Amino acid sequence: MSIDVKYSTTATATGGREGHARSEDGRFDVKLSTPGELGGAGGDGSNPEQLFAAGYAACFIGAMKVAGQQLGIKVPSDVTVTATVGIGPRSLGGFGITADLKVAVPGVDPQQAQALIDTAHGICPYSNATRGNVDVGLTLA
Repeated sequence: MSIDVKYSTTATATGGREGHARSEDGRFDVKLSTPGELGGAGGDGSNPEQLFAAGYAACFIGAMKVAGQQLGIKVPSDVTVTATVGIGPRSLGGFGITADLKVAVPGVDPQQAQALIDTAHGICPYSNATRGNVDVGLTLA
């Protein structure tokens, strides 16, 4: 598969889950901490799962806008995607993640909203990256 890259960015993490992450331009700069549920101290930092959830949710809305153009359906400005990302041990060893996207499309007929969601799931880079590797749930709210 070939990808015609239109944008790329770089971020560097130090210290792992108890460290720090920063984009090369400094606009993204975050302290990291491990949740207590994963054996960490908790703390006031973010964690990779939160960052993934935020990125997936925002990207999925962008994909919905593209889907809306393709399907001739106006995507309302107050559309929301709430992404829940889980992490835990895999039955085959190592760790894995799950993602559940709850999508609210106010004022759009439920059938049209579902068509937007299904089409966006085929467009979204996060969906394409996780397909076949991560269990992703899609729910129309």
